[in-house]
Amino acid sequence: MRILHTSDWHLGRAFHRVNMLGAQAEFIGHLVATVRERDVDAVVVAGDVYDRAVPPLAAVELFDDALHRLADLGIPTVMISGNHDSARRLGVGAGLIGRAGIHLRTDPGACAIPVIVPDTTGDVAFYGLPYLEPALVKDEFGVTKAGHEAVLAAAMDRVRADLAERPAGTRSVILAHAFVTGGEASDSERDITVGGVAAVPSGVFDGVDYVALGHLHGSQIITERVRYSGSPLPYSFSEADHRKSMWLVDLDADGFAAAERVDCPVPRPLARIRGELADLLLRPDLAVHEEAWVEATLTDPVRPDDPMARLTERFPHTLSLAFDPQRGPEDPDVSYAQRLKGRDDQQIAEDFVAHVRGAGPDERERAVLRDALDAVRVDDTRREVAR
Repeated sequence: MRILHTSDWHLGRAFHRVNMLGAQAEFIGHLVATVRERDVDAVVVAGDVYDRAVPPLAAVELFDDALHRLADLGIPTVMISGNHDSARRLGVGAGLIGRAGIHLRTDPGACAIPVIVPDTTGDVAFYGLPYLEPALVKDEFGVTKAGHEAVLAAAMDRVRADLAERPAGTRSVILAHAFVTGGEASDSERDITVGGVAAVPSGVFDGVDYVALGHLHGSQIITERVRYSGSPLPYSFSEADHRKSMWLVDLDADGFAAAERVDCPVPRPLARIRGELADLLLRPDLAVHEEAWVEATLTDPVRPDDPMARLTERFPHTLSLAFDPQRGPEDPDVSYAQRLKGRDDQQIAEDFVAHVRGAGPDERERAVLRDALDAVRVDDTRREVAR
């Protein structure tokens, strides 16, 4: 059986000020063409179909078009909801849509009910684990500790129990939306940290033939059988070095056999350039970036006049301009944003306590801050679900 693994479409998302709907529509066409040309037997979409819980109408229309085109292929598609999706909205009409071969898995309680796809060497069971927000699903899975590892482990226990009742030789594919240990994040994923911990070990998924992961935007191999497809398009300049692609996965009678990357069409390359403005405007080695989307960081000690207009004369698709003047580390003019760069919410809060009080928080106070930050994030999730 041949499976096409993709995820993190983020329909409706822009790249800085650039509307990406046209590029997203081109990707859908590329996916459909790949299915036809490469004899694909099933498509899996591992979450974050939309970019937000209430997507714009144009994104909904594009998704509707994608559903029709996937259904017309005559092969099954399995999708799960991600942390950007509203599970309830994405799952509306799932029963009816399932009759057309598009299987939406958005209910955590149904994670052990597989989509069964037969082939010449036996059945393949596709189990969809939608994004599991620990605080919202811990009661469903009967876990006392609301953490990602605990709820995913409980969900996988249900999957393995169901798989054990299947005929011998049944192969298994998991769709999951999570941050698995060993994965490399970018700037464009929404933080899912709980209790200071976001990552779960890949061993949670032991006992299955392939794990199609979503959430991280770079295509990555955690283990041979546990992979991220990554997003098909870039959504931040931190993805400048990504190769945007999907995984074409082959299963044989014994399970996982091989995987091949299939490149996705990207409207423009990304480039991150850095230096003093006059130098950037003259350097011959930067000519290769003149048609790219550009993030420029200027290091001039004094901010130059009209820098964006001057940059766009050479790099017309400059989308982001930042300033990092070359000054001493103790210079009082170093920006607040620069001082916070690379620090997470927990670290910023702890630094604030130290600044105000003269001493940082102790372990008990760190736990209070961590719980408060988690509660805010969970409240945001609940509001999105309720919309």
